[in-house]
Amino acid sequence: MTTKVKKLKITVSSGIESLVPYPPGKPIEELERELGITGSIKLASNENPLGPSKKAVAAVSSALNNLHRYPDGSGFYLKEKLSSRLNVPTDMIILGNGSNEIIELLIRTFLRPGDETVMADPSFAVYPLVTKAAGGSSILVPLDKGFRHDLPAMAKAITEKTRIVFIANPNNPTGTVVSKDEFRAFMKDVPDEVIVCVDEAYCEFVRRADFPETIEYVRNGLKGLSPYPVVALRTFSKIYGLAGLRCGYGVADARMINYMDRVRQPFNVNSLALAAALAALDDGEHLKATLENNKNGLDYLFNELKSFGFEVLPTEANFFLIKVGDGKSVYNGLLKKGVIVRPMASYGLPEYIRVTVGLPEENRRFIKAFKEII
Repeated sequence: MTTKVKKLKITVSSGIESLVPYPPGKPIEELERELGITGSIKLASNENPLGPSKKAVAAVSSALNNLHRYPDGSGFYLKEKLSSRLNVPTDMIILGNGSNEIIELLIRTFLRPGDETVMADPSFAVYPLVTKAAGGSSILVPLDKGFRHDLPAMAKAITEKTRIVFIANPNNPTGTVVSKDEFRAFMKDVPDEVIVCVDEAYCEFVRRADFPETIEYVRNGLKGLSPYPVVALRTFSKIYGLAGLRCGYGVADARMINYMDRVRQPFNVNSLALAAALAALDDGEHLKATLENNKNGLDYLFNELKSFGFEVLPTEANFFLIKVGDGKSVYNGLLKKGVIVRPMASYGLPEYIRVTVGLPEENRRFIKAFKEII
């Protein structure tokens, strides 16, 4: 006797039915089991190869005995330290379960069904996902020939329905940046009521002197006269090596933060993440070592790949794009050798792979495997 399964009768919010979930990668252990390999390395997710700060690990260890207590819902101490570092009041800071959550809070707070967001294409995959889930639509503006944000075209794409413009600086997946002058010119063309969200997840890696001082816009506005609706997002997942704990923050006008706090869950950042982030801010040696490893790694990888005749996109982050012809084939070839990178077909760049800078031995192993399959 067969049991008839009843059809689930539910209604789904507008935009959810056709939404494609963000594709997470498989655990390394599962990939190794499937492929019959061991000792693989992951250069796919732009993580810090040095791991977390030892001070952060010690802080997490000390906090373990208090797991029966709820976290500090206000993030008081972390906000105080960030306030001192950034020279902004604490009421201009919001904490999130990674900066991803703040993107979602921004959308949920200020985007209405039918509204629009404007963003570069390709850029961080979460922007259009969250927009669509909220019943909005995304206006995608292609990158320019240098794989950089085309800010003049993005300004022209703003309509009466536009509520938020997303600028990833440096951009993911390209690693390219917009300059201080380009951003200043762009802001002159943005209507006062449009929020400009600048996602600076990789800003600590930037070496260019003309990188925009986004938080200065939050403090004083373009001419120092009044606040602009600018939101600067940063994270502890990348340079601080705390991706597994999920902690990020946003800086914006206090009135905007107040509205987002009304939507935010009371205990959205867990107690271990708060403790680790607080300690990581004080570990200058870990920060310095990470930057040195990234610089040396980029120099080595770029020199090796260019000697093979491959096009490598200039980057200001801890990852880069390589044009390899058939990205999926190269990805699969590297995978079989235990080197995990990111194929770029889902970003509309099927000829490219994205590679995260690893430890020196990991970078050498990538180059060896790359030579063998090309």
